[in-house]
Amino acid sequence: MSDEMSSSVLWFRHGLRFHDNPALHAAIKKEDNFYPIFIFDGESAGTKVIGSNRMRFLLESLKDLDTQLQNVGQRLFVFKGSPVKIFDWMAKSIKMKTLCFEQDCEPIWAERDNAVKNFCDGAGVKCVEKVSHTLWNPKEVIEANGGVPPLTYQMFLYTVSTIGNPPRPEADVDWSKVKFGKLPEDIPDDIFLYAGVPTLEDFNMHAYDGGERMVRWVGGETNAIANLRNRILVEEEAFRCGFYLPNQANPDLVAPPTSQSAALRFGCLSVRRFYWTLHDLFNEIHEGKLTSNQNITGQLIWREYFYTMSVDNIHYGEMTRNPICLDIPWMPKTNKLHNEFLQRWKEGMTGYPFIDAAMRQLLQEGWIHHVARNAVASFLTRGDLWLSWEAGLRHFMEHLLDADWSVCAGNWMWVSSSAFEQLLDCSHCVCPVNYGRRLDPWGVYVKRYVPELRNFPVQFIYEPWKLPLEDQEKYNCVIGRDYPERIVEHKVASQINRKKMEHIRDSLMSKVPHCCPSSAEEVRQFMWLPENCSDHVCVPN
Repeated sequence: MSDEMSSSVLWFRHGLRFHDNPALHAAIKKEDNFYPIFIFDGESAGTKVIGSNRMRFLLESLKDLDTQLQNVGQRLFVFKGSPVKIFDWMAKSIKMKTLCFEQDCEPIWAERDNAVKNFCDGAGVKCVEKVSHTLWNPKEVIEANGGVPPLTYQMFLYTVSTIGNPPRPEADVDWSKVKFGKLPEDIPDDIFLYAGVPTLEDFNMHAYDGGERMVRWVGGETNAIANLRNRILVEEEAFRCGFYLPNQANPDLVAPPTSQSAALRFGCLSVRRFYWTLHDLFNEIHEGKLTSNQNITGQLIWREYFYTMSVDNIHYGEMTRNPICLDIPWMPKTNKLHNEFLQRWKEGMTGYPFIDAAMRQLLQEGWIHHVARNAVASFLTRGDLWLSWEAGLRHFMEHLLDADWSVCAGNWMWVSSSAFEQLLDCSHCVCPVNYGRRLDPWGVYVKRYVPELRNFPVQFIYEPWKLPLEDQEKYNCVIGRDYPERIVEHKVASQINRKKMEHIRDSLMSKVPHCCPSSAEEVRQFMWLPENCSDHVCVPN
């Protein structure tokens, strides 16, 4: 490399894609040589607390980037260590003059990014940060709202309407015009470069191999784009039939899932491409006679809302120091029941088949449908066990493929009535028996993930303790021996907890700025409540 040659580096964190990547465009039009890198620093992309399913998805996403790069004559350089130390070496060894990356807007990444920016300032490296993980820049939303986050979802919708539509996706890159650089062979001992994309074994992790899988989630941009094409077919049929949000309007727990949430979380799929593809499709189908609105992409807007609420709140993922969260006196960890309750919930051994099916699917596959998430979150917190949502957040952050700090914590606060939500005075919508029966009336989902109950008659799938003992023995599943007794009695526990919540509401909600729903319809949409109940079975009292 001559003395005049300089380099630009694209630092992947989230945003693990080449399509609609403004940071990539900024990097390839700067300097002479281009280097794409990823750094395992112990935190980036959520690796501080991560289970095997999430790590596998991340590694597959990196492998997909590497494969695409090798097809055009480059590779993905994967490092391990301190970003500042690695960039210091790159500034000296390859004359890095420009460092580009996508904005990670959550405050948990601020310390890392500020350290890198400070290094760049001192080393004469131009630092370019681009917004593309969110539809709007959360800081601009806050500024447009007078310097404070919008307190309600409806206020958020109004604020972004004053900003205007989110930007459209960037064009794809012409790789034939990109000049790739090579790293020097004499890499110092304190800079660790993987020979290729690492594997689970490199992190002393192994794939979860228990139970039947409904779906094997595969990470990477290539797979995300293919899945988007399939998802659009579902949306198109819904638009032509006169409705939108088909996953929410008719949730199907046993159909092949069409969720894009994991790909969005790791940035394998551009949220702007997803957003504009849906809105353009709607307008094309209705030929402008119906105006598209934010409800078409409602879940993406909730994602934006939670990001915006968290961006200036480093304590957003906890309860006590979080200014928007009620300080609810959940069961203390010193209570002898605390650890037992939490462990049985994590393992899917609560004795409530719908709850257990969802928790087992989470461990096996790293994903569960949003209606099931709402059920298990309500069960852990205000519904039955009265345990803190913080414990649920930690478990989801470890195992749920699409869990990011802002959105996952926001959902947990919402469902537990800690923030964003007042009090769901609706016993049937959180009942672990009736709610499951409404969504999966024939017990197909339960039988898949709780095989102990596969032979039980449908009338007893959700209340197996009501089946006479002689029949339990006939079906080779005795409650208390082959499948656990109920951890609590829902009717009793929910009544006790409801009274606790009423007391908290009366004593605290007039004293603290508490976020709450804008309308009853917003509650129904957020909880994905089915409109009709399935009454095809009659369970004896």
